[in-house]
Amino acid sequence: MSKQYETVFILTPILSEAQAKDAVEKFTTIITANGGSIVHEENWGLRKLAYPIQKKNSGFYHVVEYTANEGNVVDVLETEFRRDERILRFMTIALDKHSIAYNEKKRKGLVGRKREESTESKTENA
Repeated sequence: MSKQYETVFILTPILSEAQAKDAVEKFTTIITANGGSIVHEENWGLRKLAYPIQKKNSGFYHVVEYTANEGNVVDVLETEFRRDERILRFMTIALDKHSIAYNEKKRKGLVGRKREESTESKTENA
Protein backbone atom coordinates (compact mmCIF):
# COMPACT_ATOMS: atom_id res chain seq x y z
CA MET A 1 0.00 0.00 0.00
CA SER A 2 1.33 3.40 -0.97
CA LYS A 3 1.56 6.27 1.51
CA GLN A 4 2.28 9.93 0.93
CA TYR A 5 5.14 11.66 2.76
CA GLU A 6 6.54 15.16 3.05
CA THR A 7 10.20 15.75 3.85
CA VAL A 8 11.68 19.12 4.75
CA PHE A 9 15.45 19.38 4.85
CA ILE A 10 17.89 22.23 5.49
CA LEU A 11 21.14 22.45 3.55
CA THR A 12 24.17 24.28 4.90
CA PRO A 13 24.38 27.92 3.71
CA ILE A 14 28.01 27.66 2.58
CA LEU A 15 26.97 25.79 -0.58
CA SER A 16 26.80 27.52 -3.93
CA GLU A 17 23.53 27.50 -5.86
CA ALA A 18 24.82 24.69 -8.12
CA GLN A 19 25.94 22.59 -5.15
CA ALA A 20 22.55 23.02 -3.47
CA LYS A 21 20.78 21.91 -6.68
CA ASP A 22 23.07 18.88 -6.91
CA ALA A 23 22.23 17.91 -3.32
CA VAL A 24 18.49 18.25 -3.94
CA GLU A 25 18.79 16.22 -7.15
CA LYS A 26 20.67 13.50 -5.24
CA PHE A 27 17.85 13.11 -2.73
CA THR A 28 15.03 13.21 -5.28
CA THR A 29 16.91 10.54 -7.28
CA ILE A 30 17.09 8.36 -4.15
CA ILE A 31 13.31 8.64 -3.79
CA THR A 32 12.59 7.66 -7.40
CA ALA A 33 15.28 4.94 -7.50
CA ASN A 34 13.70 3.19 -4.50
CA GLY A 35 10.19 3.03 -5.96
CA GLY A 36 8.82 6.39 -4.83
CA SER A 37 7.37 9.10 -7.02
CA ILE A 38 7.66 12.86 -6.51
CA VAL A 39 4.28 14.61 -6.11
CA HIS A 40 5.56 18.15 -5.49
CA GLU A 41 8.87 19.82 -4.84
CA GLU A 42 9.41 23.33 -3.50
CA ASN A 43 12.54 25.36 -2.83
CA TRP A 44 12.05 27.86 0.00
CA GLY A 45 15.52 29.33 -0.49
CA LEU A 46 17.91 30.74 2.08
CA ARG A 47 16.19 31.45 5.39
CA LYS A 48 17.28 32.39 8.87
CA LEU A 49 17.22 29.55 11.40
CA ALA A 50 15.34 29.86 14.69
CA TYR A 51 18.53 28.91 16.53
CA PRO A 52 22.12 28.22 15.42
CA ILE A 53 22.85 24.72 14.11
CA GLN A 54 26.52 23.75 13.77
CA LYS A 55 27.40 27.46 14.27
CA LYS A 56 25.28 28.43 11.23
CA ASN A 57 22.43 30.98 11.46
CA SER A 58 20.81 30.31 8.07
CA GLY A 59 20.21 27.46 5.64
CA PHE A 60 18.65 26.48 2.32
CA TYR A 61 15.20 24.99 2.95
CA HIS A 62 13.70 22.46 0.54
CA VAL A 63 10.40 20.52 0.70
CA VAL A 64 9.66 17.32 -1.20
CA GLU A 65 6.24 15.65 -1.20
CA TYR A 66 6.24 12.08 -2.50
CA THR A 67 4.47 8.73 -2.46
CA ALA A 68 6.24 5.54 -1.42
CA ASN A 69 5.58 1.99 -0.32
CA GLU A 70 5.51 1.38 3.44
CA GLY A 71 8.57 3.25 4.68
CA ASN A 72 11.35 1.58 2.66
CA VAL A 73 12.08 4.80 0.78
CA VAL A 74 11.90 6.85 3.97
CA ASP A 75 14.47 4.64 5.71
CA VAL A 76 16.92 4.84 2.81
CA LEU A 77 16.40 8.59 2.41
CA GLU A 78 16.89 9.36 6.10
CA THR A 79 20.04 7.22 6.21
CA GLU A 80 21.45 9.28 3.34
CA PHE A 81 20.48 12.51 5.14
CA ARG A 82 22.42 11.38 8.21
CA ARG A 83 25.49 10.50 6.11
CA ASP A 84 25.56 13.72 4.08
CA GLU A 85 27.44 16.57 5.76
CA ARG A 86 25.59 19.17 3.67
CA ILE A 87 22.36 18.48 5.60
CA LEU A 88 21.84 20.48 8.81
CA ARG A 89 18.39 19.08 9.72
CA PHE A 90 15.59 17.05 8.16
CA MET A 91 12.07 15.98 9.07
CA THR A 92 9.79 13.46 7.37
CA ILE A 93 6.05 13.39 7.96
CA ALA A 94 3.54 10.76 6.83
CA LEU A 95 0.57 12.70 5.47
CA ASP A 96 -3.03 11.80 6.29
CA LYS A 97 -5.97 12.51 3.98
CA HIS A 98 -6.54 15.97 5.47
CA SER A 99 -2.90 16.99 4.97
CA ILE A 100 -2.95 15.74 1.39
CA ALA A 101 -6.11 17.75 0.67
CA TYR A 102 -4.60 20.85 2.29
CA ASN A 103 -1.40 20.54 0.24
CA GLU A 104 -3.42 20.21 -2.97
CA LYS A 105 -5.39 23.36 -2.11
CA LYS A 106 -2.15 25.16 -1.26
CA ARG A 107 -0.64 24.27 -4.64
CA LYS A 108 -3.75 25.61 -6.39
CA GLY A 109 -3.47 28.87 -4.42
CA LEU A 110 -6.71 28.42 -2.47
CA VAL A 111 -5.00 28.67 0.95
CA GLY A 112 -1.86 30.31 2.26
CA ARG A 113 -0.64 33.14 0.03
CA LYS A 114 -4.05 34.70 -0.67
CA ARG A 115 -4.54 35.65 2.95
CA GLU A 116 -1.13 37.40 3.04
CA GLU A 117 -1.83 39.23 -0.21
CA SER A 118 -5.21 40.47 1.06
CA THR A 119 -3.63 41.89 4.23
CA GLU A 120 -0.93 43.61 2.13
CA SER A 121 -3.56 45.24 -0.09
CA LYS A 122 -5.47 46.50 2.99
CA THR A 123 -2.34 48.18 4.34
CA GLU A 124 -1.63 49.78 0.95
CA ASN A 125 -5.17 51.23 0.78
CA ALA A 126 -5.00 52.72 4.28
